[in-house]
Amino acid sequence: MSVDRAQETEAIAEGAAGADPGGVTTRAAAAVRTYAVAPGVRLNVRSGPGTGYNLVRVLPEGVRVPIYCQTPGTKVSGPYGTTAVWDLIDNGEYVSDAYVHTGSDGYIAARCG
Repeated sequence: MSVDRAQETEAIAEGAAGADPGGVTTRAAAAVRTYAVAPGVRLNVRSGPGTGYNLVRVLPEGVRVPIYCQTPGTKVSGPYGTTAVWDLIDNGEYVSDAYVHTGSDGYIAARCG
């Protein structure tokens, strides 16, 4: 019995050694798409989903942003309509979806939780 367990452990170790160590990370990173910010816009990034939250930074013109999740917040009018949807683009950093070209008027990512 101990021989079988040793062979099983060795087979598992060989399988792990042959696995792509970055495979999980690569798949996770590939799952997050980036979206263009409206042309000619320097976009305010806020600490929460609304205009009442602190300004964290301003994105330069021509950038693309990842959307990790989306949440409701302050209603904003922009180049892509009027919406209350806010996009989480980094840890604690939100932008209004009214300035991000997602191709949709609604949610395109999971709700932030």
